[in-house]
Amino acid sequence: MKLGEWFTRISSPGQEGDWAHQKFITRARTLFYARLAFLTIGLGILAVPQWARAFGAEGRGAFIWYFAIILYSVANYLLVERGFLGKAATFATLCLDLVVLVYMVAYSGGLRSPVLPTQLMFTIFFALLFPNPLAIVPPLLTLPVVAKIDTELPGRVLELEDIFLLVWYSVVNFVVVYVIVYLNEREDSQHNEVVSLQENLRQMAVVEERNRLSREIHDGLGASLSTLIIQSEYLHNLAQSDELKAEIKELKGVAEESIDELRRSISMMRSDYELVPAFEDYCCTFGQRAGLEVEYQVNGVIPRLSAKLQLAAFRVLQEALTNVQKHAQAKKLSVGLVHMEGILRLTVRDDGQGFDYRGDLKGHYGLANMRERAKQYGGKLEIESAAGRGCKISFSVPTAESE
Repeated sequence: MKLGEWFTRISSPGQEGDWAHQKFITRARTLFYARLAFLTIGLGILAVPQWARAFGAEGRGAFIWYFAIILYSVANYLLVERGFLGKAATFATLCLDLVVLVYMVAYSGGLRSPVLPTQLMFTIFFALLFPNPLAIVPPLLTLPVVAKIDTELPGRVLELEDIFLLVWYSVVNFVVVYVIVYLNEREDSQHNEVVSLQENLRQMAVVEERNRLSREIHDGLGASLSTLIIQSEYLHNLAQSDELKAEIKELKGVAEESIDELRRSISMMRSDYELVPAFEDYCCTFGQRAGLEVEYQVNGVIPRLSAKLQLAAFRVLQEALTNVQKHAQAKKLSVGLVHMEGILRLTVRDDGQGFDYRGDLKGHYGLANMRERAKQYGGKLEIESAAGRGCKISFSVPTAESE
């Protein structure tokens, strides 16, 4: 994996990316405090002449490096929350730390320097901040670099003990990186499991609340509407006037439509709602009440849609059939539901009087609402109509958000 791809992956947005980013920020700030501790020790080295000579920290150059470390440490601390920039800055400053470390180790004894164990600390920093096997590369390179410097300096020769130390530190580096990367993966896995459980619990709570509301609505408002239907039937039998009977019959019809709508809404709230039979049931009921011949066809496998998309499709069907009943003076209409190549298409066609449609929906509020519903879900509404030639309405939406 390339370094740029690695940074991009660990900087990716989303729930997992947010978790990794927050973890990185915490560890990067810990690195800053660790640097403060090293800088305090470094100040002591600069202040004591014997220590300064032992580590090659004499003269103006040592002070320049010291203040440069302070500056890039503070800059790194300020950038840790900047996503990719913060990670890149942390990686670069850690590499600069290694350069300083290599200088001090080479000057104070090479592979036998008392400062060399500090290299393991930087291996841990790299592995914690960038939990990937590639994290071992920069700190591990310090060992052959120090060994190479030992062979170049006069008076120093690599002996068998030095080779053993080189191998020993290399093995310890690999073990440290492996343990940290393994534990980090376990931590991420456990975190993802907890997040998944929380999401499942949230969904269960939503389903339970919907079921509770559906029960309350059914037992409360549903019972009231049922009583209204029974009372209207009783009054219809008592009424003597034909005009009064007609009014009572209309009242009963409205109550029956209301209770059908209530049952439909309750069904949509529950997880067992199915779009295809619900459309068929509504078309059948509508045809009986409106005295129209309704043909209903389904082509393709209709996927499980989100609750919002199901409601939008049903409202379009409802509005289209209502328009037919009120304005079309039709005798026959057909309803088609098709799913093909990720597109759900609802088509309503009637043989009524039609209207002169030229793309302007001014004054046609129902059609305008249907078009808005289509746009809301990335779809479109197509209308074909002319005077005396009926009307055809096609509602098409992508089903990419299907459940």
